[in-house]
Amino acid sequence: MGSGLNAIEDEAIAWVQKLASGEATREDVDALARWRAQSPAREAAFIEASRAWSSAGAAARMLQGGGHDIFAELDALRRQRKKVSRRVMLGGGVAAIAAATAYGAVSPPLGLWPSLAELKADYHTSTGEQSSVTFADDIAINLNTQTSLAIRSAAGAMDRVELILGEASFLVPARAKRSLGVFAAGGETVADVGKFDVRYTRGGERASVSVTCFEGAARIQHGAEVAALKAGERVHYGSRGLSPIVAIDPVVASEWQRGIVEFRGTPLAEAVEEINRYRPGRIILMNQALGQKQLSGRFRIDQMNMVLEQLEYAFNAKLQRFPGGIVVLS
Repeated sequence: MGSGLNAIEDEAIAWVQKLASGEATREDVDALARWRAQSPAREAAFIEASRAWSSAGAAARMLQGGGHDIFAELDALRRQRKKVSRRVMLGGGVAAIAAATAYGAVSPPLGLWPSLAELKADYHTSTGEQSSVTFADDIAINLNTQTSLAIRSAAGAMDRVELILGEASFLVPARAKRSLGVFAAGGETVADVGKFDVRYTRGGERASVSVTCFEGAARIQHGAEVAALKAGERVHYGSRGLSPIVAIDPVVASEWQRGIVEFRGTPLAEAVEEINRYRPGRIILMNQALGQKQLSGRFRIDQMNMVLEQLEYAFNAKLQRFPGGIVVLS
């Protein structure tokens, strides 16, 4: 039995699944842009497919209904929005299409694919990928998964980069002739010599940046606030300003550079968000009580699907799998 969708809508779903797989390249994104530009019908179909995949209500219905699949959900949502879509296409709704396009490009549903800013970065890693680069001749940068970094114009004796999103480690050797400035979410980290990590995560309207110093020293400025870190210390900043400086275990804090993710009594809701950074698709946690349970363990970054089996066993959780790596956990 068919999905009930027309050919263009089926193609739109295939594009969303490709993006959600975490394997899409910049060439794929360019090809998608060309496909969407060919007609208003294709653009509208892609917008509808993106919205459907981001709908928590659809995930809940799939969880409760048992026998539903994603294609049936997309077909139902398409019928519900048929009149609206028709007005967009026949009424010259260019502004409406542009706004919805921005929704998918700037704020991808469920974070299933990189935003436009991330894809235009000078350095970018996809889901589960890590990479190392050399910047300004002698500064070593390690990029963790789902990380985007852009080169910014130098200022005086300082080279500058911007962490658009994700996590990266920076090593400024003693032989470096210039200091390094790393910008992220309105804050700046500067080091003359040393090794430090900057991690920038974003959830909805909330943005959180953490800076961890492993060697030497680093100076962090956010607004009018300033913090000075030495080796073995960490600070966070966000909408509430700079946090107090705390001591960290440098071995645990650098595990990701050895291909390991470690949880120590971490609430499952937080652990799932971290797992989603390394695994293609998305795990959707539907049980609030389950999200409060604590997870401990060390897991290989390249074997994140094995974590699902352990969650199912350790917490007696129910897993439902859907196309594109979507997993509903309850």
